[in-house]
Amino acid sequence: MEFDYINYPYSSRRQTVFAQNGMVCSSQPLVSQLGVEILRKGGNAVDAAVGAAAALTVLEPTSNGIGSDSFALVWYQNQLYGLNSSGPAPANISAEKIKEKGYDSMPRYGALPVTVPGAPASWSKLSARFGELSLAEVLKPAIKYAREGYPVAPTTARCWEIAYDKYRKVLNGEQFKPWFDIFAPRGRAPQPGEIWKSPHQAETLSAIAETGADSFYRGKTAEKISDFIQQQRGFLTYEDLADFNPEWVTPLKINYRGYDVWELPPNGQGLVALIALNILKGFDFEVNNHVDSCHKQLEAIKLAFADGKKHITDREMMSIRPQKFLSDEYGAQRRNLITGTAGSPEPGQPSRGGTVYLAAADRYGNMVSFIQSNYMGFGSGLVVPETGIALQNRGHNFTLDPKHDNCIKPGARPYHTIIPGFLTKNDRAVGPFGVMGGFMQPQGHLQVIMNTIDFQLNPQAALDAPRWQWLEDRKVKVEPDFPTSTAQQLARRGHDIEIALDSLSFGRGQIIWKDQDSGVYAGGTEPRTDGCIAGF
Repeated sequence: MEFDYINYPYSSRRQTVFAQNGMVCSSQPLVSQLGVEILRKGGNAVDAAVGAAAALTVLEPTSNGIGSDSFALVWYQNQLYGLNSSGPAPANISAEKIKEKGYDSMPRYGALPVTVPGAPASWSKLSARFGELSLAEVLKPAIKYAREGYPVAPTTARCWEIAYDKYRKVLNGEQFKPWFDIFAPRGRAPQPGEIWKSPHQAETLSAIAETGADSFYRGKTAEKISDFIQQQRGFLTYEDLADFNPEWVTPLKINYRGYDVWELPPNGQGLVALIALNILKGFDFEVNNHVDSCHKQLEAIKLAFADGKKHITDREMMSIRPQKFLSDEYGAQRRNLITGTAGSPEPGQPSRGGTVYLAAADRYGNMVSFIQSNYMGFGSGLVVPETGIALQNRGHNFTLDPKHDNCIKPGARPYHTIIPGFLTKNDRAVGPFGVMGGFMQPQGHLQVIMNTIDFQLNPQAALDAPRWQWLEDRKVKVEPDFPTSTAQQLARRGHDIEIALDSLSFGRGQIIWKDQDSGVYAGGTEPRTDGCIAGF
């Protein structure tokens, strides 16, 4: 792949980083560094990714935790593998039982939206199949940071403060006290540079390391989780945890101008990005952030979300197979719906979410695209006492409408927002990419891929470029440095434009591309967070 370092119309906030022997890109500098240390010790890209993912539960708890779900795309020995480690709803739950508790939609906080956490199982699964080092070895840095503490990074501190201010207003009751005890021990969120530690989390991670995550699903930790949920009159049980197993899946792809763009199949929303690219491949684009380019991108992502929000759920529950949305005929049909003015799509309002994404590559050409998340920042607001485990609230994405594909059912997995991406060309790896951030993620994937392929931007420039974000109906938010003239012209085409005061909600991405001739890795990291590239 060739990168254009000159013809970029906006000043780059950072420079692309190059390395030959290995690279880790993450949203936390200490995590990127420890990932490279694992590579130096003889670990491969999978070892580095697993170690980094576990460490992020400690160093960026505002976006993920041990109670998270996770997904991975792994390029290993010239083959791409997909892992879906999102947990299902409890076996004894139903829409009727939720309604009997007085709800007309899935609640956001508390025990009811808690589904089986999948992240620890994914670490074990990936390590056992592809890793060179033991799980105990690669989890050592995470355990050390949890036990001894670390200085909180600036963007993490800001997100922490936002979460604390919200939680102290909405989390009422004794069940939420453990969250405040662990994440606000001084009666507030930690400040930038302030040391924070979580000894109970260190103990839980140690047990995961020693047992290959078996303790989390079938041991003492599982007992603590299920007992706590039962005390809160939730549905998750020990048996739900014990029955969980991550699923190896076949990734989906769309060929976009000679490149294969890969996403995991549903229940994740990677299909939304592929549907949009399938629509847009019938147009020609020459200038990034030109009004015509942005307008067509916005209309395509609306149409893609209309399909995704209606149909994406557990694959076994989908009324239409994912591949149906990716045919040339369907792409052309949807493309013909795009006019010169803004349209109004069907789906409801996308919401923000808390997620971490990382990319890793090693000297052997193996690469990993990995993502994990509690959802909505810290998740359900529940922390299992004496474990440091903040439980996710993925069940909030279910609907209670029995006619909807995504209606909550026993053992079903909900529509999931977190999506890792991967790019290949002519059956050779270009590399991993991802943009975290709730329903912004497929929108970020679309913009990053088009920046790379259509507009020939290098990895850092592709991430630096000002972004737009579709919210609902004709509402579009743009970043503070988005071109004013383009925003004005989009408004004249019927888009309801809002200029954001900051970039927190526009996603946070990482990219590693490999040059096939030299074998050199080129990495880009997100200027919208505490991102860092480490290589050697």
